[in-house]
Order: sequence, then C-alpha cells, then structure tokens
Amino acid sequence: MLHRRKFLCGSALALGANPVLMGSAPFLLDLLGQRIWGMGQPGESGAKTPPVTKPRIAFLGTVVRNLSHSQHFLDRMTLGYTWGGRWRAPRVEVASVYVDQFPDGDLSQGRAKKHNLNMAATIEDALTLGTGKLAVDGVAIIGEHGDYPQNYIGQYLYPRYEWFKKVVRVFESSGRSVPVFNDKHLSTDWAGCAEMVADSKRLKFPFLAGSSLPVTWRLPQVELPLETPLKESVCVAYGGVDSYDFHALETAQCMSERRKGGETGIRSVWALKGPKLWAELARPERKTTANLVVSALNTSHSLPLELGYMSAPVDLAWATKALPEVTGYLIDHRDGFRTTIILAKIADFNYAGMEHSGKIHNCQFMLPMPRKNATTADFFNPLIRHMEEMYLTGEVPYPIERTLLTSGMVIGGVKSLSLGQRKIETPEMAVAYKPFAKSAFRTE
Repeated sequence: MLHRRKFLCGSALALGANPVLMGSAPFLLDLLGQRIWGMGQPGESGAKTPPVTKPRIAFLGTVVRNLSHSQHFLDRMTLGYTWGGRWRAPRVEVASVYVDQFPDGDLSQGRAKKHNLNMAATIEDALTLGTGKLAVDGVAIIGEHGDYPQNYIGQYLYPRYEWFKKVVRVFESSGRSVPVFNDKHLSTDWAGCAEMVADSKRLKFPFLAGSSLPVTWRLPQVELPLETPLKESVCVAYGGVDSYDFHALETAQCMSERRKGGETGIRSVWALKGPKLWAELARPERKTTANLVVSALNTSHSLPLELGYMSAPVDLAWATKALPEVTGYLIDHRDGFRTTIILAKIADFNYAGMEHSGKIHNCQFMLPMPRKNATTADFFNPLIRHMEEMYLTGEVPYPIERTLLTSGMVIGGVKSLSLGQRKIETPEMAVAYKPFAKSAFRTE
C-alpha cells in the first residue's frame, strides 16, 4: 500500500497545489456572513442565518475505492445525485479532502483532478485549510472500509472516534464549532460513543450520525405515529456482525423509538446463533417475537427457494429449516420493550412491530444494493440530502441518541458472541430520549 504522505505530495504537485499548504486560501467566514456554530457565539445554538454561499465541508475518508462508503459520499457531494426525478447539483462545496489509505484501485486522485479538490495532509489541515484555525462550515467523517485491524472481540478498529476527537480539538483551539456528520456507528466501545455525543452537546454543534436505513424508501410507506402503544420490534435482514447488524438495529430503532413514552434505554443484549436462536424463539415466552419474525419474513422478497416458489408456508417451522445459519440479537429495553434482529441468508431488510393490542405493522426498508439488484446505491441519496440540510440550517433529522444506542447495541451483540453467546447486562446504556415528530424517511 502506498504511503499516504508520498502519495499526497505527488498528487498535490500533479494538481498544481502547494504541497505544504494544500488549499490554504483564507476562509473569511465572518465577512461572508456565514453562520458560526457553537463555542463563543451569542444566542441559542438553534438560531439560524441563511448562508450567503455554499457551506464548505472538510471531507475525511478512510479509503476511496469502488463502492466504498467514501466513494459514495464524495461523489454525491461533488458531482450531485438524483432527487425528485431530477439531477441535483450539490448544495455544499467540498473544501478539502483527507484520505487515510491508498490501496490498488484508489479513486481519490482521479476525483481530486476531476473536481479540483484540495488533498489535505492531515485532518487538522483539512479543517483549517492551512490557516491554523477552523476554516470550514462542516465536517464529514466517513470511517468505513479500508485495511484496519480488529480488536479482541472482532470489531474493526475504524478511526471514527480518533478522528472525531481531532476535529473537536480543532474546534476547541479555534473557539468555535461547525456541524459534523459521522457515517454509521460511533465507536467500538461505549465510553468512546458516549464521549462523542457529550462533546457535541458541550460544544453545541449539530451532530448527525448513522446509516441509510432509517431514511431510505419503505415498502409500503409505513410510519408509526408518535406514542404508538408498541410492544415489540423485529428486523430480519442480512449481512455480518459489526457491520450490517448496525443497519438492522437502526431499522428497528427508528420505529421502536416512536412508542408510547419514547426510548428509555437498554437493559441487556443477548446474541444467539443457529439452533440456539431458533430454540429460544420456540419458547412460549418468545411467542410475540416469533410471530414478528414470521411477519418480517413474509415481507421479504428474497427468501430461499427450492424450485421457483415456496416449498411450504412461511412460518417458524419453515424458517428453522430453511435458514439454519442465522445470528440474532435479543435486546431488552428498560421499560420492558423488546427488540430482536436476525441476520439471515436473504437479501433485504424487513421490519415488523406489534402493538399491545396485537396489531402488527410491517414494511420493507429498501436497500437497492450494487452487484445485487442495482448499480447506483441511491439509498445514499436521502442521507446526503439530510447532511446538506444540517450544513445549511443546523437542523438534524433525528436525535443523535438513536445512533448512540444502536452503536451500544452493536457493541453488546459482538461482546455477547465473543463470550460464548452470553447475555450482556448494559446498565451504562440507560439513555432516554424522545423522537422527532417529522418522519425522515424518503417518500419521493
């Protein structure tokens, strides 16, 4: 793998950039009448002034290769994306790009030439543009994919927390802060996740994080009214541990949080695999969970078949036989609510939730995936749309506490598996919050 400093020096010279400053033109934020978020600013953090020019964003990515998250985000933030049946130009300007790794197939150099991007040597340079002080209107942290080690319980050590802390230090030294987006879950340990959220509140900057699932299309377009008397939620999806488990958890949580009283926090996480999971779901005490698993499976468009159609009705007995290789997280909330996710050999994300009356709500969260049933991965588009809105207005579409808790659920699930499928008590996850009334999922 090419060393990043040698790569950046060559790239900067090839682009005609100063390899020392790499995009150090002064950013006269006050003179342009732009917003200044957070520290040292008068009035409430919610006060907004319409921007005069496009917000300038520092883009921090682990690796820009084909179909990596950084590629998906960077292309939409520089070239644009489809929305409402039209091609939309970006509403932000990428002021600087920091890339950590340059494997074979790297796309960052070509994107930099195409869009005349400033390639920064460090995260600090990306935020200050060589001025020594914060000189951008927003930050995007895309710490997903790349060659990073795993810890003792099998989590990939993507540098999201470490990068976030570097961003915070620039905010602190500059005396002000700007909105931040963090792709996917926050960190690999609960203390780090909680610290990130605490930093955003202490410095009073908008903080948006998470995945595409809560904001993508739904089929049908189901949204639970606030204060729905919901009893339990299930998501049956696909993918691996410490990756797509997060997507499944966010699928469930964006619905579960709308229950009566809102979210109260997580009491325990218990991960089970294969026969152990199916045996647990067959117990009478898990009847509601089993019914919701069956409902979610009957929402899927990608169940395993033998000869072109179902070989038997889709019920728990069928699932136990047809889907032997599964991983599930059984989550108890502090108010008695339950969430279950199951990762199975299907190809879609399916939600089912039951009210106390027995009424079931179900829908599929649409994730048209490249190399499976799509080419463009446009489930990223609504997330980009929300990011732009945050950079423009300071408004986030949902509370950061959702991502904090789903990050914690991932940590609990991975830890439970590493300890031989033992239930993990999570008193530290006593995080209560209320959802926003407005739905954030894509309806266009």
